[in-house]
Amino acid sequence: MLEGKFDEASLLKKIVDAIKDSVKLCNFNCTEHGLTVQAVDDSRVLLVSLLVGQSAFSEYRCDRDITLGIDLESFSKILRCGNNEDFLTLLAEDKPDNVMTIFEDKKKERVSEYSLKLMDIDSEFLNIDDMEYDSVITMPSPEFAKIVKDLKNLSESLNVVVTKDSVKFSSEGENGSGSVILKSYSDMDRPEESININLENPVDLTFGLKYLNDIIKATSLASSITIKLADKTPALFEYKLDAGGYLRFYLAPKFDEED
Repeated sequence: MLEGKFDEASLLKKIVDAIKDSVKLCNFNCTEHGLTVQAVDDSRVLLVSLLVGQSAFSEYRCDRDITLGIDLESFSKILRCGNNEDFLTLLAEDKPDNVMTIFEDKKKERVSEYSLKLMDIDSEFLNIDDMEYDSVITMPSPEFAKIVKDLKNLSESLNVVVTKDSVKFSSEGENGSGSVILKSYSDMDRPEESININLENPVDLTFGLKYLNDIIKATSLASSITIKLADKTPALFEYKLDAGGYLRFYLAPKFDEED
């Protein structure tokens, strides 16, 4: 049996909202250590990898490994039925046909229960090895989100160039172009505002802004984002969950036709 209780429903709401536009259907793999999700978008350009560790729950038990095949759009509608501050409990039997979502209002004697039918979703779990990256950038997640939103107005592509002490984000379209250059910056009083650029080799990569716009929907989950880049390799965009775990997006870069 699976029983996982969150102190606040808002965490699961934010997670589902962050990934439901990238992937429609996915398996929540539940083990004694927590929940994991791994899913690829329809175009097979973006891979989503989620870990919600056991420490993210106020109470957690999973007697045996369970897979919950979930339609994220339907699940999102259920999650909107609860208040952000409510206790949220997920319940499922060992061989479940559905998953129960229970909201408990902390101020009133109010308990709401919703049942979601599960789906049989065919997917394989990939072992993603820890890679060596040419560049690793850590920066405030709201700042990265603003860059993506601003440059998305100009083009469908975002070019990222990392050199010794700076990273340049630029976009060029039919009606104009724009760029944002950031340099390493340390804020001792507010470390979440710091920008750290670690460079092994210079990087020059281009990504589809459509996918980056989906990735930044996870901004509310973490104050900072870590971006790992390597030549001709999927980039890793990682949000670390304060409660324990992470949400990672692996995005394939665009290649020139002659490559």
